[in-house]
Amino acid sequence: MDALGLFPLPLVLVPTERLPLHIFEPRYRELIGECIDTGGEFGLVLATGDGAVHEVGTRAAVTDVIEKLEDGRLNVVVEGRERFRLLELTSGRAFATALVEPVEDDESDPADPDDVERALRIFHELAETAGAEIELSGASPQLAWQLAAHVDLGADPKQELLALTSPRVRMKRLCELLALALEALRAGAAIRERASGNGKVEPPGSV
Repeated sequence: MDALGLFPLPLVLVPTERLPLHIFEPRYRELIGECIDTGGEFGLVLATGDGAVHEVGTRAAVTDVIEKLEDGRLNVVVEGRERFRLLELTSGRAFATALVEPVEDDESDPADPDDVERALRIFHELAETAGAEIELSGASPQLAWQLAAHVDLGADPKQELLALTSPRVRMKRLCELLALALEALRAGAAIRERASGNGKVEPPGSV
């Protein structure tokens, strides 16, 4: 078990993902400041509407300090590292802390190669539709996290992926989420194209 400072936010950080954060609350300025000074990590956990936090989160490290403002606020970039599970909330600091343990994958249940190929194909279609140039390799052991990090899947679906310990189930679910994202992106592009033609958007099936 390990003690970890927690930073609850209404978002999910997956391993390998890089995320800009604006740190303004004094307790979190203290937490992030310590991580900067020591090179340590903090735990980013998804906060729910009632103030609770999810059981599985991601260790995060500050990779870049973009700006230190005179009033103590910070603009930083953090990177997702290993996953953890909350065992027990602790006290004694200005920010929340907890005893945690690592979350390990079940390596006996690897991702289906067909799902890996499908996920990459859908992702590249997403990138092409969005006009982005991002190349990822199916040979990377972190592929599922890299895919999830590059697509806005929403907090709850990302939390679902984060908590899974079966690489096979995670990749299969990721294929479904990527397909939904591609469908939504194409639908949005079609609406914008119709709207740019005559300033009106006609419902599907209208004459």
